[in-house]
Amino acid sequence: MTAQLLIYQSAVPVSQEAHGSVSVEAGDDYRFAAAVNSVPVMTVEFPMVASEYPIVFAQSGETLSAVVVLGLRDKENLLVAADGGWSGGYVPAFLRRYPFIYSQTEDQRRMLCIDETFPGVNQEGRGKRLFTDDGALTRYTQDMVSYLNDFETQNGATNRFCERLRALNILEPTQAEGTVGETRWALQGFFAVSREKLRALPGDRLASLARDDDMELLHLHLHSLRNFNVLPRRLARRVGS
Repeated sequence: MTAQLLIYQSAVPVSQEAHGSVSVEAGDDYRFAAAVNSVPVMTVEFPMVASEYPIVFAQSGETLSAVVVLGLRDKENLLVAADGGWSGGYVPAFLRRYPFIYSQTEDQRRMLCIDETFPGVNQEGRGKRLFTDDGALTRYTQDMVSYLNDFETQNGATNRFCERLRALNILEPTQAEGTVGETRWALQGFFAVSREKLRALPGDRLASLARDDDMELLHLHLHSLRNFNVLPRRLARRVGS
């Protein structure tokens, strides 16, 4: 499992002084994500993600995160085609927000940032401008701020869900491995819900999970693990096996 924020190479605060004449041509080129084999995913995305990709949980320090697996080998995203197109049906929100991201100031305020290394960032007027001629945020930039605000809200809900799983002690270390032709792949360092531990929970806790709709999320997670049988077929097409 790889570090997730490496898709952001040079995220700097958006300002009228620095970006007054800057435009962003987003397009459908996802080559910026070609070297990440997993990205964070939010609970609101589980219904869309579960039918295509494995959803697992990853630990970083004291933080437990929900993660969608997009590749079986290090630094390889099997969903990004050679031309940069996305070969799956659903693009995780974590990637759709790029090249924008929030950073946090010392007084805990959110600051809109942009990765200036993204090829779509330009001063030739391609795409959509960040600021109007009189220095106000364009509708495009306002929409991105709204998108990031919603992303942060949903991310907070996902963090609470992950902390609940940790408190219930129903996760177990898991690994996946296999061979495609002569290519060996292995993923480790992630967690999945133990069906045995889930079934062994007291009735009141199971009822609470069902009442809060978290039980549905657990079922989607467990169902999604079947996609570890789907990703090798993508790898086979890539290596020509």
